[in-house]
Amino acid sequence: MPITLPATLPAFDVLTHEGVMVMTPERAARQDIRPLRIGLLNLMPKKIQTENQFARLIGATPLQIDFQLIRMTEHQTKNTAAEHMEAFYRPFQEVKHEKFDGLIITGAPIEHLDFAEVTYWDELCEVMDWTQTHVHSTFGVCWGGMAMIYHFHRVQKHRLQAKAFGCFRHRNVAPTSPYLRGFSDDFVIPVSRWTEMRQAEIDAAPGLRTLLASDEAGPCLVEDPGHRALYIFNHFEYDSDTLKQEYDRDVANGKPINVPANYYPDDDPSKPPLNRWRSHAHLLYGNWINEIYQSTPYDPQQIGR
Repeated sequence: MPITLPATLPAFDVLTHEGVMVMTPERAARQDIRPLRIGLLNLMPKKIQTENQFARLIGATPLQIDFQLIRMTEHQTKNTAAEHMEAFYRPFQEVKHEKFDGLIITGAPIEHLDFAEVTYWDELCEVMDWTQTHVHSTFGVCWGGMAMIYHFHRVQKHRLQAKAFGCFRHRNVAPTSPYLRGFSDDFVIPVSRWTEMRQAEIDAAPGLRTLLASDEAGPCLVEDPGHRALYIFNHFEYDSDTLKQEYDRDVANGKPINVPANYYPDDDPSKPPLNRWRSHAHLLYGNWINEIYQSTPYDPQQIGR
């Protein structure tokens, strides 16, 4: 939450430059407060696990969040009970006339496919275009972020020879960004993907700004102000044992897989993994929610106008 200070106080400019949330008394007096409406377009097979991960992060702020679960209209999941989907999810075609303060588009385990080969690609393109008129801020995660940056900027994903898998050190390359308030200069983020985005291609696309990057794993978090969007290609939302679950699954199925890098103590899978990204995960999603709160119209019907 922001701190209210007189605009003429020296600390106002100092803290603003450092990325601290500062508000003038005049602006604070004009604020109206209502719940923020945040949608989760959940493309992951394990719907409940993904719901928990994102709800935990966006629910950790003092603000009231109206959390809405959304699914693709025709695509049927095979990994989550139909009763759960019927009880808690609404198809996109049912919600597309509504306004949202924020929308998260999750990843999906379909990296090996070209975007046009995805069965629900046409509807997902409709969703991404819809965000420009019905959503104040959109957060694309992993494959969801790759889909968005391709749709809006034609920046391609590229297949890796080996899976990027583990916890990799990342650098804060935009420390004054309001999305990175409180971030350390470097930190670890879980990575699990067979594809990558290339920094040179992102740099060549007008209007994009890289906020987080890794020498080992490449660009991570990209801001797209022109589309009111963030794209993150890695997994701050992961639980402590998510990489372990993926590793154990592949080992059990006889698939070739490396031990996730820098994840287990001493790289020993017999030891419980340690979570070294939780605090930064809460910072990022808390900062995103705060930026929405600071800038979204009080009247939801004004969103997108």
